[in-house]
Amino acid sequence: MSTSLYQQTLDYLFERLPMFSRIGKAALKPDLTNTLKLCAALDNPQDKFNSIHIAGTNGKGSTSHGLAAVLQDAGYKTGLYTSPHLIDFRERIRIGGEPIAKEWVVDFVEKIKPQIEEIQPSFFEITVAMAFAYFADMEVDIAVIETGLGGRLDSTNIITPLLSVITNISYDHKDLLGNTLAQIASEKAGIIKPNVPVVIGEQDDETERTFFEKSVHNHAPLYYAQSLWGMVRVKQDARYQYFKAVNNATMEMTDLKTDLLGNYQQHNIKTILTCVELLAIQGFKLSLTGAMESLAYIKKTTGLRGRFDCISEKPLIICDVAHNPAGLCEVLQQFNNIPATSKHIILGFVKDKDVDEALSLFPKDAHYYFCNAQIQRALPAPELKEKGNLAGLNGDAWETVGKALAAAKNNLGENDALLITGSFFIVGEAMEVMEGY
Repeated sequence: MSTSLYQQTLDYLFERLPMFSRIGKAALKPDLTNTLKLCAALDNPQDKFNSIHIAGTNGKGSTSHGLAAVLQDAGYKTGLYTSPHLIDFRERIRIGGEPIAKEWVVDFVEKIKPQIEEIQPSFFEITVAMAFAYFADMEVDIAVIETGLGGRLDSTNIITPLLSVITNISYDHKDLLGNTLAQIASEKAGIIKPNVPVVIGEQDDETERTFFEKSVHNHAPLYYAQSLWGMVRVKQDARYQYFKAVNNATMEMTDLKTDLLGNYQQHNIKTILTCVELLAIQGFKLSLTGAMESLAYIKKTTGLRGRFDCISEKPLIICDVAHNPAGLCEVLQQFNNIPATSKHIILGFVKDKDVDEALSLFPKDAHYYFCNAQIQRALPAPELKEKGNLAGLNGDAWETVGKALAAAKNNLGENDALLITGSFFIVGEAMEVMEGY
């Protein structure tokens, strides 16, 4: 297949359809009607494969990829749907770690164009339908499905999964999900289905009642990963971090390592291990020993990128897609602990984030490169620089991520450290430049 035909198809999707990453909440639809219509036209593929549904403010991607890695290594043909992509659209839809074929994307879009013109769906609604159709067509054993935003009204929420997973709740998309943690939790809890076990990754006094009431109403057994597993980090190097994991039910302690760096990954690992135990109860041939071995090679197995991702060691360059205060707090805590002669940060946000609160978390002794991704939602670099200066952060504004990266590299010494963060789009564009796409 010619690259141009595939690119024409992507251009049609990106330009023809309302896209959240481009225009924000105007792209969102108020219910699941469009997704249901699209899937009905495709003979309801969402009903033809087993699934696990994952929501949460942070950690959805890491948890989804981790579970997919465990299932793949156990011999199951595993689908994985995540969003957004960093570089290539096909990252969103994978089977066995391999991105969806370009030919399949082109054929699918051509086939469903009449419905696109009739229904007028959003970009996300089409990608969800595409993923479900692909997984059904390829006859996967199970698919791990990550929500895009929220849960209750998310386009993925037409599946009836084997497990519902909510990683955590913190503030993000307040204009869409609510101004309190309880309101946000209520939206995320919308993925809880009757009689389907629910795993909560992190407990919080403000959200616990919401999840409890929703699970009771749906007769859905509720499990708290944080209560079931203990995790202590022993050490970390450039490629792995090492933990002592304690099963609180059996009091057995096990050594494990993971290629997912970042302090916050211990929460996701607890969630993954809890899911493994529940899937085993449902008949999947999974063991905790095998799962822990799989955690060491998640990136290689599933292609996960952008989570405290070490791109270079000398100088140290790290990419992380953290984009809200809770996620950034975790990332910056770890970055602050890294020894370096000087520290540099390439930073960009989208307009609808709580930028002032996020900026208050950043260290004042780093050198900043304020920039904006090449999307309509991006906060312009000069405006971000002004906000950064008011927060005590010093640096210059750059009109593209590429120019910010070039400037940073020019200033980096061998023993310096650079963090690239603030949004998926900043990290994706930086990776494109660094990897020569």
